[in-house]
Amino acid sequence: MSTQVIIVLVLTVIISTISTLAYSVRIVGVRTGRIAVSFAVFNIFALISRTANSIQAPLLAKTIETTIKTGNPQSLLYIFRWILFSTTLATIFGAVLMPTFINIFRKAVESFSINRSIPKLLLHSFSKSGIEQFKSSVTKPKKENLAQLKSLTMMPKKIILLNILAFAISTVGVLASLYAGCLNPELRTTCSTLAAVITGLSTILMVIFIDPFISMLTDDVIRGKCTQLQFDRCIIFIVGGLIAGTILAQLLLVPAAEVISFIAKSI
Repeated sequence: MSTQVIIVLVLTVIISTISTLAYSVRIVGVRTGRIAVSFAVFNIFALISRTANSIQAPLLAKTIETTIKTGNPQSLLYIFRWILFSTTLATIFGAVLMPTFINIFRKAVESFSINRSIPKLLLHSFSKSGIEQFKSSVTKPKKENLAQLKSLTMMPKKIILLNILAFAISTVGVLASLYAGCLNPELRTTCSTLAAVITGLSTILMVIFIDPFISMLTDDVIRGKCTQLQFDRCIIFIVGGLIAGTILAQLLLVPAAEVISFIAKSI
């Protein structure tokens, strides 16, 4: 495995971990009553994710060009399997890290609300007191939270299934289009542009069904129509759906690439 591929895997872990931890923002926003501030502070982590993504893209493109020259698409499939596997591991890692991140992020939101400055918040995080707060915030996932996954009572089953499907499509969309382009080098530009169509399907599912549901549930907690426990349980199931979605993406990779290849030949 080349150095470029290893860097891509590391960046994938960073991006997927931050994407999973993003669901902690709503929990912290509800607990602190500062939803807008929570999203503002989380932009620091989102910036790290976007930077990693911008570095990952050209490295992955270079690997694909090399694979096309050697004429060995199976090696690219092997790499993509590892990328999806690293996504699964990173999502699990993010889920395990959520209790600790919630504690740290809650303190960051409260600190920002007082100082009203991102630079001061960053400086404080690297100070001695900031490091001590970080150490005291480390928390293991509670067994009772994991046990809640055994019960689907009062859980929106359709939303959970749609979330699994949407995340699987968004995870595999770009990789499937790139693999389809490797199988059909003469149509690789067409295949790569079809990635937007595939990921667009997941975006539609997220925008129409999943995001509105989570937003309404967030408002219900604030207005007292839903308990904090019910809200936390829902987020646990949503994050569990992310993990299931990355596993489903493994199964969809080749079929999705074949569908993209067929569409590229037909249009």
